Amino acid sequence: MVVWLRRRTQATNPRSDLPRSIAADDSDSELDTVCEECSSGKQPAKLLLCDKCDKGFHLFCLRPILVSVPKGSWFCPSCSKTQIPKSFPLVQTKLIDFFRIKRSPGSTSSPDSSSIGKKRKRTSLVMSKKKRKLLPYIPTVDPQRRLEQMASLATALRASDTEFRNELTYVSGKAPRSANKAVLEKGGMQVLSKQDAETLALCKNMMDRGECPPLMVVFDPYEGFTVEADRCIKDLTIITEYVGDVDYLSNREDDYDGDSMMTLLHASDPSQCLVICPDRRSNIARFISGINNHTPEGRKKQNLKCVRFNVNGEARVLLVANRDISKGERLYYDYNGYEHSYPTEHFV
Repeated sequence: MVVWLRRRTQATNPRSDLPRSIAADDSDSELDTVCEECSSGKQPAKLLLCDKCDKGFHLFCLRPILVSVPKGSWFCPSCSKTQIPKSFPLVQTKLIDFFRIKRSPGSTSSPDSSSIGKKRKRTSLVMSKKKRKLLPYIPTVDPQRRLEQMASLATALRASDTEFRNELTYVSGKAPRSANKAVLEKGGMQVLSKQDAETLALCKNMMDRGECPPLMVVFDPYEGFTVEADRCIKDLTIITEYVGDVDYLSNREDDYDGDSMMTLLHASDPSQCLVICPDRRSNIARFISGINNHTPEGRKKQNLKCVRFNVNGEARVLLVANRDISKGERLYYDYNGYEHSYPTEHFV
């Protein structure tokens, strides 16, 4: 089973309080305003006007691409003088506090490689590729390199004003935990096996100890924040769980800034459908990029799959490698799964 839908929103009504975009039915605008990047006035509903210089830019021509009209005032790259996000201080104690890493009794140092070796030996018995069981990720052995990996994620989270969380969160005013019932899934949801559940728990425990996935978050002026493999990753390896605040889909249908929402539960009753909203609390999954599933080249880039599982009666979403991934390769998955509801033709 693949994810039903990752919701992404489009440009909003220009007559709202959000930044201005050219109305789709305004024929004069198409003649008077063109995109500064492609010199075209086509698709006026996706032309965003700078609140300082009044120049127009297509959402998909900006770098990084914007998937929806941002809340509040918006300024073009020239007027905003956009800079690369400031790096998170590479201080071990700050990273330990940022990620709430569990300290070993009598020690504040980063976990050594001895525990990793033991876990690696154990998990080789749990996973058998022939049986199509999930693999746990293998952390980088070098503690200093792990700190650099965590610092790259901390930089991205801080730049996006997001609190680190590595589990689904249920907050007042949104969907309660009691609403997350996998049995409500339309057509049923596959159950995570006992062995795979142990593998997922192992990954969670490693992260709690500071043994993070071998990934680096980098800032690309073309794609924005994106994620690269920092070592070779085998097919069927659990990369991460997609986490954030759980909410009812009906509460988010008019959320014009919810550009990272992920379907958690697709129920027969629309009022019971749930989504994951990682805008306030999340982990590295928020920065993994999507593919352009309208082109063969885009589909070739996909190296992850998004799978929803029934875990102890609750719906959970995992990102899993769907082939071997080389060191330095960027991670991509299809936002829409087998649905093509969100237009990805402008993805890079």
